[in-house]
Amino acid sequence: MPAERAPPAGREMEEGRSIGREHGSQHRMGSGRVAAVAVAAGDDDIEVEAAAATATVAVASSSGQHDDANGRVQKGPRWKRFLAHVGPGFVISMAYLDPSSLQTDLQAGYSHKYELLWVLLFGFIFVLIIQSLAAKLGIVTGRHLAELCMGEYPKYVRYGLWFFAELGVIAATIPGVLGTALAYNILLDIPFWAGVLICGATIILLLGLQSYGVRKMEFMIVIFMLVMASCFFIEWNQVNTPATELLEGLFIPRLRGHYAISDAVALISALVLPHNLFLHSSLVISRKIPSSCEAVKDASVFFLLDHALALFLALLVNVAIVSLSATICADNLSLDTDTCSSLTLKSAFILFKNVLGRSQSVVYCLALLASGQSCAVITTYSGQYIMQGFSGMRKLIIYLVAPCVTVVPTLIICSTGGALRVRQLINIAAIILCFVLPFALVPLLKFSSCSSMVGPYKNSTSITRTSWILSMVIISINTYFFCNSFISWLVYSDLPRFAKAIISTLVFPFMAAYVAAVIYLARKKVSINAALPSGSVSCGIEVEEVRIEDGR
Repeated sequence: MPAERAPPAGREMEEGRSIGREHGSQHRMGSGRVAAVAVAAGDDDIEVEAAAATATVAVASSSGQHDDANGRVQKGPRWKRFLAHVGPGFVISMAYLDPSSLQTDLQAGYSHKYELLWVLLFGFIFVLIIQSLAAKLGIVTGRHLAELCMGEYPKYVRYGLWFFAELGVIAATIPGVLGTALAYNILLDIPFWAGVLICGATIILLLGLQSYGVRKMEFMIVIFMLVMASCFFIEWNQVNTPATELLEGLFIPRLRGHYAISDAVALISALVLPHNLFLHSSLVISRKIPSSCEAVKDASVFFLLDHALALFLALLVNVAIVSLSATICADNLSLDTDTCSSLTLKSAFILFKNVLGRSQSVVYCLALLASGQSCAVITTYSGQYIMQGFSGMRKLIIYLVAPCVTVVPTLIICSTGGALRVRQLINIAAIILCFVLPFALVPLLKFSSCSSMVGPYKNSTSITRTSWILSMVIISINTYFFCNSFISWLVYSDLPRFAKAIISTLVFPFMAAYVAAVIYLARKKVSINAALPSGSVSCGIEVEEVRIEDGR
């Protein structure tokens, strides 16, 4: 190579280092650039030079891994490296065992027995795909979803996304607080409002564990999950569930009977939660992943396995809940049919007490307590990351302000609603979560399918298309049922005509703006270029090639 071409290559190297320091200083060190120089010779030969600049940094990870002089990962026992990544998947999966999911499962079991179990199975597969996108986004970019939204969208758009994210956190916290207060009320005969206050104080207390590290928080949630799973498995063992019907319900899709479609939609809607998308992309960056491509790919696989194991356990618990209500209400003919037809979190206690005995009803209350308290802690915890990402405030301020923003409105709503309106409040919270879902899901899909952001770690075309199609289907179904329910309520309500006209004038333009906002998010082209980790010339070549292809 002629000597005069060395300075441009050096400038490329310095540029690569500066970009890496600017965008990836927290979780990534080093960068690579590839320069292709075409030389017009007499024989039209093309000379291609690959110049790579790497910064050697010894980064100690939580799994004990280090980068060597070439940016590669020093190999250790694979099972030890996997255990270092276990935790975020269980925190995320606990959200699928919250009191809202518990109530939905109980009602689905009575109304359709085992016929909607396939909805849970396919729903969990879809959740695994979507949450893996959130985890990979955090691993590759070193930033979580809220931070990326803050840097990508205009001022008023990101403020709108922040508002809907906080609204979703409050709506997701309501079932947890209600379930916890109800469990205290049943177990210890504590007034409902006092149980709400105890739950709020416990949330603040348990969030204090994060000062000792995120692993302590994850361990606590795993304990809650194991307690809840053990309780429902003990109760499931007390009933004689027909294995043939259960397997048919899991693997043979059916939608028979009244309200089967709406109940199936309710089951799916209880699984895809907006705050989980923010939280998963945040938890994975708590691990200090080395900067090489191999380390990033290994981390993606480990986090995927972690989440798959946690989801499998959550699926088993959901199947147990559905099977309990289906078996008890279908096979015990002496039961009062009204108890099963109006099955709620509180009436389920009475049902289990009459059929399985006093001890098993106490076990159910312990499961409800573990479900509600862990749900309330997780949602408040995710609210901290959301506020930090959208506001950029210091962590100390976030630790003080974010829990108040989430907990105080939730406690007021739950105390005002009382024990008699638990079911209605949970249903309203579920509707709000469906409403705000697109404002977290669509940005995630845009970022994770953008080559300039995830580079060579971009998912295959089939996974990307499947994610988009299923997401749009869920968003469309949620929007349809929301509009249909509102119209039915408006038509058959006892309100005067002028009141209906005023409500229609206000709501329908709002829905048009809602649809327009979702379309804007889906069509807006991503302009952010995240700093991609690269530890070798080949990785740098992949990054540059993918970016060039995406630009075309």
